[in-house]
Amino acid sequence: MSGSAGKPGGAPEPGSGPNAGSAPSAGSAPSAGSAPKAGLIAQLRRPPGGRDARIMLTAQYLDRTGTGAWSATAVLYFTFVVGLDAGRIGLLLGVAGVAGIAGSPVGGRLAAVFSVRTLLVACHLLRVGTVGLLLALDDFATLLPVVALTCAADRAAKTLEMVFATDVAGERRGTYQALFRTVANAGHATGAGVAAIGLAVGTEGAYRVLIVLNAVSFLAAAALVRCTRVRGEARAAAAAAAPAGRDAGRGARGGNPWRDKGYLRFVLLDVPLTLDDTVLMAGLPLWLVDRTDAPHMLVPLFLIVNTVLVVLLQLRVSARFPGPRGAVRALRRYGVLVAGACVLLGLSGLGGAVWASVLLVATAVMVTLAELMRSVSSWELAVSLAPEEARAPYLGVAGMSQSVQKSAGPPLVTGVVMAAGPVGWVALGGVLAGLSLVQARGCTRRLAAMRRKAASVASHRTYEATGQAVRA
Repeated sequence: MSGSAGKPGGAPEPGSGPNAGSAPSAGSAPSAGSAPKAGLIAQLRRPPGGRDARIMLTAQYLDRTGTGAWSATAVLYFTFVVGLDAGRIGLLLGVAGVAGIAGSPVGGRLAAVFSVRTLLVACHLLRVGTVGLLLALDDFATLLPVVALTCAADRAAKTLEMVFATDVAGERRGTYQALFRTVANAGHATGAGVAAIGLAVGTEGAYRVLIVLNAVSFLAAAALVRCTRVRGEARAAAAAAAPAGRDAGRGARGGNPWRDKGYLRFVLLDVPLTLDDTVLMAGLPLWLVDRTDAPHMLVPLFLIVNTVLVVLLQLRVSARFPGPRGAVRALRRYGVLVAGACVLLGLSGLGGAVWASVLLVATAVMVTLAELMRSVSSWELAVSLAPEEARAPYLGVAGMSQSVQKSAGPPLVTGVVMAAGPVGWVALGGVLAGLSLVQARGCTRRLAAMRRKAASVASHRTYEATGQAVRA
C-alpha cells in the first residue's frame, strides 16, 4: 500500500496504471508508507482504485442503505402486512440463511470464469426482481423461494465485491476494505433512519414504500457498477501466468478450494471467530432484557456506539495492521478483546441497574473494537492465503463463514451460552481467545510456506531463463 491517496499532484492513483488490479504475492510485506496520511473524506475522494473504486463505494452505500431499511422492517412487514406467525417467519429467515451460505461459493466460482462486473450487475438486478415480487406475494409457500433467492444473491454480491476489491485495489486492498466498511455502516445507518420514518407512519402503504426504496437502491447500484471498467483481466493474467501442473501448488489443485485442507481449516475456524456479530446483535440486547435491571432504552445505544466507532476507527485500524502479517497480529488482538467483552457481559448480570448499564455499554465498545480487528484479519487473510491464480473461487468459500455464523450463531448464543449464565459468557470468551491463537498460528505457517514456494518457483524460472539465454 502507498500513502499517495489524497495528495494532489502525487503518484498516479492505484488502479489507473497498466498493472491495475494486480495483487502482491501472498505474505508479502506492505510497502513503506502504507498508513494513510489523508483523512477519511480525502481517502473517499481518492480511494485505492481511483475512479472505479469511487463508483463502487457509492454503489455499495446505496445498496446498504436499501438493505438497512429492509432489515429493520422485514419481520414487522411479514407480521403485520403479510400476516405470517412467528414460527413461519423464523422458518422463512432460516431457509434464507441457508441459501445465503450457498450464494458465496457460487458467486466465487462464477467470478473465476465471467466478468465480476457483469456478475455483480446481475446480482443487483436479480434482487430488484425478487424484492419487487414481495409486493405481490402474500403466501408462505411462494415467499419462501423468493426470500431464499434474495439472500443467495445478496451473499453472492458480497463475495463479488471482495473479488472486485482485489482486482481494483491491488496491494492497497486493506485500505479499500476499510473504506468499504465505513461506507457500508453509514449506509445501514441511513437505511435504519429511513425505516424509522416508515415505522412511525406504520401503515401498509408505508411498508410497501420501504420495499420499493430497497428495490430502487439495488437498481441504482447496478447502474453504477455498469459504469465501472473492471472486468477481471488481472485475475485472468494471474491464472495464465501461474505455473502448470505440480508447480501450481498443492493447495490450488486446479483452482478448487474444496480440496485445499489448509484453506478449509481457515474458513472453518473463521466461523466461530465472527461470533462478535451475534454477541452484539442478539446477545447484548437479550441479556439486558432477561438478566439485568438496565433500562431497555440502552438497546439502540449499542448499535449507535457500534456504527460511530466503525466509521471513526476502521480506516485507522486497517492502517495500523497492514498486510498479512498485520492481519495475524489483529487476529491475536481480536481474541483478547472478544474475551474481555464476554467477561464484562457476564459480570453485568451480577449487580444493579447502574452496574449493568455501565458494563453493557463497555461491552458494546469492546465488542466493536474486536469487530474492527476481525474485519481486518478475516478479509485480508482470506485473500492472502488463497493462490493468486484462483482467488475468486477461494474467496467464495471464505464468504461462507459469515453466512454459517449468522445461521448457527444466534441459537448457540441464546440457547447455550445465555442458558449457562455468566459462566457461559466467560467460557465463550475463553474458547474464542483460544481459537484466535490457533488460527493465527495456522495462518503464519501457511503464509511462510507460500513465501517459500513463491521463492522456489521464482528461482526455478530464473534458472530456466538463464539456461535459455546461454543456449541462445
